Amino acid sequence: MTAVQGYDPRTAAPVGEPVPASTASEVDAVVAAASRTWPDTSAADRAFALEAVADALDADRARLVEIADAETALGVPRLTGEIGRTTGQLRMFASLLRTGAHLDVVFSPGPPDVRRTRQAIGPVAVFSASNFPFAFSVAGGDTASALAAGCPVVVKAHEAHPRTSLAVAEILRRTLPEGVFALVMGREAGTALVRHPGIRAVGFTGSLAGGRALFDLAQGRPDPIPFYGELGSVNPVVVLPGAASVAEGYAASLTLGAGQFCTNPGLLFVPDDAVLLDEIAQAVRGTTAGPLLSPGIHRSYVDHTTAGPARVLATGTAGEGAWAVAPVVFATDAADFVARAESFTEETFGPSGLVVTYRDLDTLLAALEALPGSLTGSVHAGTDDSATLKVAKILRTRVGRLVHNGWPTGVAVCWAMHHGGPWPASTSPAHTSVGSAAIDRWLVPIAYQDWPEHLLPPELRTDNPLGFPRTVQG
Repeated sequence: MTAVQGYDPRTAAPVGEPVPASTASEVDAVVAAASRTWPDTSAADRAFALEAVADALDADRARLVEIADAETALGVPRLTGEIGRTTGQLRMFASLLRTGAHLDVVFSPGPPDVRRTRQAIGPVAVFSASNFPFAFSVAGGDTASALAAGCPVVVKAHEAHPRTSLAVAEILRRTLPEGVFALVMGREAGTALVRHPGIRAVGFTGSLAGGRALFDLAQGRPDPIPFYGELGSVNPVVVLPGAASVAEGYAASLTLGAGQFCTNPGLLFVPDDAVLLDEIAQAVRGTTAGPLLSPGIHRSYVDHTTAGPARVLATGTAGEGAWAVAPVVFATDAADFVARAESFTEETFGPSGLVVTYRDLDTLLAALEALPGSLTGSVHAGTDDSATLKVAKILRTRVGRLVHNGWPTGVAVCWAMHHGGPWPASTSPAHTSVGSAAIDRWLVPIAYQDWPEHLLPPELRTDNPLGFPRTVQG
């Protein structure tokens, strides 16, 4: 790939001039230039830098939204809100740094006297997502959390929005110290980044196939490195007998953002009730979906929905745009779902879902046992709490977030959020890419044994000059 070209999903026309792809030597240069001093910068100074980036992004919001809308067709309201989420994440990590909680300081007075803290893992490679040109891209959660941890970051831009990536990257470059941030373009550059001996960890949001290939590359290095990938998720939603009406909520969640969310409700389990199925069908027929983000995503969606994994329950309307698609919902029963679980649980990126009917609780529970890992699992409860708990007992082994009487689309950026799950939802179910705990991926423990006080990091000194919290054990 010699250049990266963005396209307008509404017209399929090129947007701006092609952006040159980064060469292997350019990747080598930016990794070699990664700051050696950023990891030792104080938490207070890193917090100030993150807030400066947030302020600069907010100040340039109108221009950034205009550029991104031309490449993504996501619309001004959605993109404006996404910049707010992006700057909110940056400020959240600034707040975390000021508490010192990220260091997880532990004292064991001994003897021996052992004191543990955490330090930056080293330069991090971040792969931008297609569906969030701001919040999961150049200045998104992976970048923000890695910078907060003290890690220099090299971002590989997504091919779907190169001009947006360049515009955001320029803000980071002029706001942050030299060597703290860099951007590269092109798939070959991404491969070179994962292979580069100077990169110590990788954050990825994207397809299962692409993520698995890079994950294997990271693990196959002479010195394997952590690869934190968010890959694919079908996000099962279970409706129990007696639950409130779900038809309108399901249709809205399924088609939000043209179905291009990692938390899209791809599987809906419902009682075998003709009236309920008709309500769902009617709600889906009333939906309209806009254009998908790229020709590849559009082609994949059309191929999947044309082949059809099961009978069509309902079809919505394709909106305006060259890559616009019609929402499609298929239906099958629990026995067929179990028999063909591998094909039924493959994620379709776009506004398509599968409704699975069940006759009784035992049939439902058997079907849920066939689920792979997902980011979320949702339960719309009836009056039988024991049934709700039985469903939750299975789902909690397969998801990272359990939703009660709600829909999975929309991920709150808060301290308690966990956005991850068992394979294939993510490569590391213990970690999250959203929320304050996202910083944990880029920090590694370091224990000091019997070191003189004056040679210890400030957070490990007995006089505690930073005032950071610590735990004393032993």
